[in-house]
Amino acid sequence: MKKAVVLLSGGLDSVTTLLLAKEQGFECYTLSFNYGQRHYTELKAANLISAQNGVVEHKVIDIDLSAIGGSALTDDKIDVPEEWEEGIPVTYVPARNTVFLSIALGWAEVLSADAIFVGVNAVDYSGYPDCRPAFITAFEQLANVATKIGVEGKKLNINAPLMKMSKSEIIHEGIRLGVDYSQTVSCYQADHDGKACGKCDSCRFRRQGFEQAGIPDPTRYQ
Repeated sequence: MKKAVVLLSGGLDSVTTLLLAKEQGFECYTLSFNYGQRHYTELKAANLISAQNGVVEHKVIDIDLSAIGGSALTDDKIDVPEEWEEGIPVTYVPARNTVFLSIALGWAEVLSADAIFVGVNAVDYSGYPDCRPAFITAFEQLANVATKIGVEGKKLNINAPLMKMSKSEIIHEGIRLGVDYSQTVSCYQADHDGKACGKCDSCRFRRQGFEQAGIPDPTRYQ
C-alpha cells in the first residue's frame, strides 16, 4: 500500500488534506509540531483527529522556534493582529514550512514513503512565501536530490492538494469527505479548551469561508 506522511496542525486545511490523502489510497502517518506556538491546543485536535481517522502512527516533534522569534505566533512581545495587514503579516513564522517539510522528509525516507502531503494554500489571505507553488516545486526538487531514496531512483512527491482552492471550496471538499470541522482548531490565540478568539486573521478567514460555502460555522468561540 502507498504510504504518505501528512503534516497535521489540527486546523481546517490540514485535516481536509489528511482525508484527501486517505481517499487517494495512502496509508497515512501524521506529523505535528510543538514549535513554541501560542495556539498549542491545536496539538490536542491533531491527536484526536489522527486517532479518529485510523492513521498508522501520529508523531509530535518538539522544535522551539520561539528561540528565534520573529513572529506573532512564537514571540509574546509581538501581538497577534486583529486588523487587516498589507503584505506578509507578522503571523508568518520564518522558515516554518521549510523546517517542517525537512523533518517530514526524514520520516518519509525512513518509512520509504511515496509522498508527503501538506495543506498549504496560495489563495489564502496571508501570502506566506512558504505556501506558494514555487516553494513546493523547489522543495520537491530538493527532496529528490538530497535523500538516499531520491538518488537511488524512487521519486518522492510533495502533494499540496489545496494549493489553488478557496476556503469555501476546501470546506465543501471536507464536508464531502466527512470532516467534522467542530473538532479543528485554526485560531492563532485559542484558549486552553481550543475555543477561538473570533478576531484574528485566521478566525476571520475561516468564518468567511463557512459563510461563502453556505454552511453553518461549527467553530467553538470564546
